[in-house]
Formats: sequence, C-alpha cells, structure tokens
Amino acid sequence: MTSLIRSNSWGSFVQTITSSSNRLYIGWFGLLVFPLLSLATVAYITAFFLAPAVDIDGIREPVAGSLIYGNNIISGAVIPSSNAIGVHFYPLWESLGLDEWLYNGGTYQFVVFHFFLGVCGWMGREWEFSYRLGMRPWIFVAFSAPIAAAAAVFIIYPIGQGSFSDGMPLGIQGTFNFMLVFQAEHKILMHPFHILGVAGVFGGSLFSAMHGSLVSSSLLAETAGSESLNNGYVFGQEDETYSISAAHAYFGRLIFQYASFNNSRSLHFFLAAWPVIGIWFTSLGVATMAFNLNGFNFNQSILDESGHYINSWADILNRADLGIEV
Repeated sequence: MTSLIRSNSWGSFVQTITSSSNRLYIGWFGLLVFPLLSLATVAYITAFFLAPAVDIDGIREPVAGSLIYGNNIISGAVIPSSNAIGVHFYPLWESLGLDEWLYNGGTYQFVVFHFFLGVCGWMGREWEFSYRLGMRPWIFVAFSAPIAAAAAVFIIYPIGQGSFSDGMPLGIQGTFNFMLVFQAEHKILMHPFHILGVAGVFGGSLFSAMHGSLVSSSLLAETAGSESLNNGYVFGQEDETYSISAAHAYFGRLIFQYASFNNSRSLHFFLAAWPVIGIWFTSLGVATMAFNLNGFNFNQSILDESGHYINSWADILNRADLGIEV
C-alpha cells in the first residue's frame, strides 16, 4: 500500500513537472533553473545594496561597490573576487569565515556560477519544452549565443588571465570600465571576430526593423476602408496576415532583386542566424583574447627609409590605448 502511494505520488510529480499544459512549463531542467537563478538574484541584490568592500587587487586596498558605501545605481556593482584568490574555486567553506569570504569577493563567484548554471539550464529547458511540443530545436540554438557571450566574459576570460579579479564587474560603470580596459589590453576593436559580432548585432537590428516595417506595410485588408485593419484578424489565426510577395517585391525594386526573399522560412532563418552567428564569433574572439591572442595592434610606429617617424592615426590609437591602460 505504501509503495502504491509512493508510486502515485511520483507519477503525479512527474506529470506536474513535464506537462506542457501548465501555464508556466517547469520541466526537469526547471528543477535546476528556478533555484539557481533565484539564489543568484537574491545574492546579487543583497550584495548590490549591502556588500562590504572587496580587496580586488589583493594588495589590501579594498574597493567598495555597494549602495551602502555611497555608490549609486550607475557606479554600484558586485566587485569581482580578489586577485589573491586567482582562479581558485572559492565557496564559503574555503574561507575562515563570512567576513573573510566577503572581503575576498566570494559573492562574485557565488552570483556568477549560479547565474551561469541557471541560464545553461534555461537553454536546456527551452530544448525540453520544444521537444514536448514536437517543435524543432532552433530556439535553444539561438539562445546559445548570449550564453556563449556570458561564458566568455565571466568564465573563460578570467581563467585565461589567471584570476577572477579580471572578470567583468556586475554593474553599469564596471561593465564600461571592463570594456575600456579590454580594448587597451587586447585591441578588441581591431579583432576580426569582434568586427563580425558588431555586424551581427547591428545588422540583425537593421534586418529586424526592415522586416517589421515591410510586414506592417503589407497587411492584407480584411475590413472595409473605414474600419481598422485590426478588426479583420483573430488572434492565433492560421491564415496569413500579410503578403510576403508584395512586401519583398517592393523591397527588391527598392534595392535590387536578390536582396529580397520570396520564401518565409528562408527569410526567418536568415533573421535568426545572422545575429546568432555574429555573437558566436564575438564570444570566440573574447575567448581567444583571454589567452592574449589579441587584435591587430599599432605598437610599431611607421618609419621612412631614413628611420624617421611618420605621424599617423596608428600612433594616436596606440597612445589612447596606453592612456586607458594606465
């Protein structure tokens, strides 16, 4: 009898977890996602408001990032772990107590690891939900791009540089500081993979805006001229709501013929693939620069055949990077 009750309880639990009829799908990955992201969120908010200063450089000169120490929403951040810790895994039980753990920036590792594992679980949950509904798996493939970016700046870059103190601070001003220092040390703006990433992000924004405007401009009229177009449609209807042939005939004549699509599947695959591939390349670029395989640099000035310097923009860029780095 007891085993039967346990069996029924387990079956009910499995049904609740894996049911695609729930208002919020949980899934097996969800059992990891929600606790991990909740812990990361609570720890981040608490640290942003109340965390003590962190000895980020490992030289007994702690840096404060919380609001209680006078920072604001712009300058506040969760400060990365101390350089004295390096790339060692630093949970609370590895320290002598809570005060030492906070002083060495243990909160940063706590937030980053829980957040990263949580979003990886979220990607798995997307695959799981797609599988339950019989959908193709492209949603979780697309979500792998921001996860790759997070892995690059929070995990791979600190490991490559030898310390989690080189990770990106969890704050607005800290993020911009990380970007400037990254440019100064690695010349990321001159790295081909970053250039591909910029093309992916800005190109994706442009293509999405173009697609949205074309669709909005070619809606099929199902109502009289005096009525709103919105009245002619039912939410979730199977019939097309716009004419792709008309939209892209317009676009083909506006630019040139082969810039337009006449197939909805290939169009939307292109809209998804362009930014995803660009972000993949940027993540790969950051991962390579983590091990100091940097972008093109201008460390050598241009000389004429007599050995005299020829002033150029290369010298100005080099001095700017040196100024940022100092």
